[in-house]
Amino acid sequence: MSKLVEIEQVRFAYSEDGPEILHGLDLTIEEGEYIALIGQNGSGKTTLSKLIGGLNIPTSGDIRILGRSVKDMAVKERASLVGYCYQNPDHQIFLNTVEEEIAYGPKNLGLDAPEVEARVVQALEAVGLLKYRKEEPYFAGKGERQKIAVASVLAMQPKLIVLDEPTTGLDWRDSCNMMQLIRTIHEAGHTIMIITHNMRLVAENAQRAIVMSNGEIQIDGTPKEVFRHEDFLAKSFVQPPQITQLWKRVGAEGEPWICSEDAVPAIMERIQKSN
Repeated sequence: MSKLVEIEQVRFAYSEDGPEILHGLDLTIEEGEYIALIGQNGSGKTTLSKLIGGLNIPTSGDIRILGRSVKDMAVKERASLVGYCYQNPDHQIFLNTVEEEIAYGPKNLGLDAPEVEARVVQALEAVGLLKYRKEEPYFAGKGERQKIAVASVLAMQPKLIVLDEPTTGLDWRDSCNMMQLIRTIHEAGHTIMIITHNMRLVAENAQRAIVMSNGEIQIDGTPKEVFRHEDFLAKSFVQPPQITQLWKRVGAEGEPWICSEDAVPAIMERIQKSN
């Protein structure tokens, strides 16, 4: 894998006399990774993701995308490399039809009409909403509006897609559909970063988990590696998935499987032996 994003000694404050939110962060994101950024509210994870997405510029330090500083990039160029999906899709959707919404980004990249149309169709097919292209997005359900927001980012064909709490406000079915969509997008070659408080989503989907606390990166590793740091996670108000906690409580032998479906047989066997 090659380096996609390089973060070097990044500090950030929202104003000159305001408190510093991020304190000298160093981080590298490789092309093709699936990363979960986790931590309590106020830990700095959303601020960091917005810096990566080009929505803010570091107070000091540098962020490079494919070797180029974001400070030297025009907004169009940053948007074509990193796509950002807000927690609330209604903060992203503002046009009258679904197809207008999806076409907005490609048009602003200066693409010609046939290319814009091709990207609209491709993005809507990817999220399963092509038949709704003429509909008004505001009348769609929360799950569909979330997909419209994702499609509008996909149409820009960015290298990295950042999704802030992609399942917030969704029921179980829509949450599963959204995570399957993100997996499909990742398998298609996009680098993914999700921000979430749902540790099961982290365990079942992410290849890498980054824990933030007090504006700093505290732990960085695979979900299995990260969830072993139970005492430190507790100080950061992060709890491992319930199945991982249960594994530890019943004293099951060997390394805990993170995925609940894999863990259940071993846990049940341990419980039966203890009885």
